[in-house]
Amino acid sequence: MTNATTLNVAHFLDRTVRLTPDRAAVICGPTRLTYKLLDVKAGMVAAGLRAKGIGRGDRVVLSCPNVPDFAVVYFGILKAGATVVPLNVLLKPAEIAFHLRDAEAAAYFCFEGTPELPMAAMGKAAFDEVGTCPLFIVMPRDPGAAPRIAGAMTLAGLMTVVGGHGSTEPTRPDDTAVILYTSGTTGQPKGAELTHLNLVLNAASSSDILVVPCRTSLHEPVVSLITLPLFHSFGQVCQMISGVHSGNTLVLLPRFDAQAVVQTMLAERVNLWCGVPTMYWALMEFLRRDDAGIDIGALATHMRLCVSGGAPMPVGLLEEVGSRLGVRILEGYGLSETSPVATFNHIERPSKPGTVGQPIFGVDVACVADGGTPVPAGERGEVVIRGPNIMKGYFRQPEATAEALRGGWFHTGDIGVLDADGYLAIVDRKKDMILRGGFNVYPREVEDVLLTHPAVAQCAVVGVADERLGEDVKAFVVRKPGQPATEDEIVAWCREQIAVYKAPRCVQFTDALPMSATGKILKRVLRASS
Repeated sequence: MTNATTLNVAHFLDRTVRLTPDRAAVICGPTRLTYKLLDVKAGMVAAGLRAKGIGRGDRVVLSCPNVPDFAVVYFGILKAGATVVPLNVLLKPAEIAFHLRDAEAAAYFCFEGTPELPMAAMGKAAFDEVGTCPLFIVMPRDPGAAPRIAGAMTLAGLMTVVGGHGSTEPTRPDDTAVILYTSGTTGQPKGAELTHLNLVLNAASSSDILVVPCRTSLHEPVVSLITLPLFHSFGQVCQMISGVHSGNTLVLLPRFDAQAVVQTMLAERVNLWCGVPTMYWALMEFLRRDDAGIDIGALATHMRLCVSGGAPMPVGLLEEVGSRLGVRILEGYGLSETSPVATFNHIERPSKPGTVGQPIFGVDVACVADGGTPVPAGERGEVVIRGPNIMKGYFRQPEATAEALRGGWFHTGDIGVLDADGYLAIVDRKKDMILRGGFNVYPREVEDVLLTHPAVAQCAVVGVADERLGEDVKAFVVRKPGQPATEDEIVAWCREQIAVYKAPRCVQFTDALPMSATGKILKRVLRASS
């Protein structure tokens, strides 16, 4: 029983299995797990870990795509009282080894993968290199398969270990539940420690924001499609944990594909979908095709709400999605360090396109100058946040923690503007701002102009070194099919609509932009190629 001194994220699962044990909890292709079965399987993982001496205070690394075993192992680790350390499934052996060492992992769960992405083979190479993690567990694509890697235990083998128990370990609210490693755009990744209290409160707020508008009946679950990678905070907290809290049915897609998304929405009668702007862009590209053959009316019949986050959505794209699907799209904002949601365009309030809404329950947001002084409404400043959603700190990095949490606020590194009603607009990343000849250029502003050109499908703007100006503005552009725009056309388009100093001097056309597993454009890769 949860009280003032014990709190565990897995209590959400304990509660839901008592209320709706036979409801579908997780669907992935032909696989369907009820809440009762999810709880039983997670309890078996917890018992297996305890029998191996792993429990409260231990860190357990998890590499797994969006398949049912992610939820089974995730909640199993939490039930054991241990800390989950989810990893990006695209990491290579050297990167995995860094995380195993940095987290001082007591165990490592790794999905088998595919011939194209042999995750278990790469994971085992990293595990052997580190040599300090005592337990390597393979999660086969076929749950009943024997281990294909020498020295590895399978998930099924761990779940049949005799001893231990499957109940949820009492943990304190300030115990670390999850360590999420940041992307490491500057230096090595840092592990943001999120407590049970951080995640419980943020997941509960996410449920209030996302689930309530989607409910058509107290007896019918909200069906939530998860295409966001579960190793990332957005899908993990806002859909998986908050969905378990609300008794949602979670429909998993291991890999984003626009056609598969539409087919799944129709087949499973999806009410709620969360994505990043690049996913919405791909979905609209698919729906615009003459040969798509999709009944938009049928698609919109069950859909109640779409949510976008991870990066600002261009206003034109937001309007197109809303028009085609006949559904409201709400944008929010957050970071791994904020568990993740900090602000949201709430359903009860009118949305302001171009903003990421107002602070959620218990959270304060301000925009400040370099010295920490708040700037007036309507002026740019660094976004700082405080509240119960803020991480405990970076794992074993007191100096980085002190720098990020100085003055009692978490300093995001994002440049934003708060209007008179408290709506936040994210202008850019502080580190992405281009200083061109003494003038500040915000790439997001230039990108918004580029996206209004009829030939531009996607774009990214970065600063490049310039001997005379210090930095100059360069645009990478993906053209729409059959639209042969030239560099001079694109530059002239920008110069007509924004100050000349902001317009790109160079435009490089490319077939695709480099993106992370969460759909964010990797500007560091573009800078390195310039």
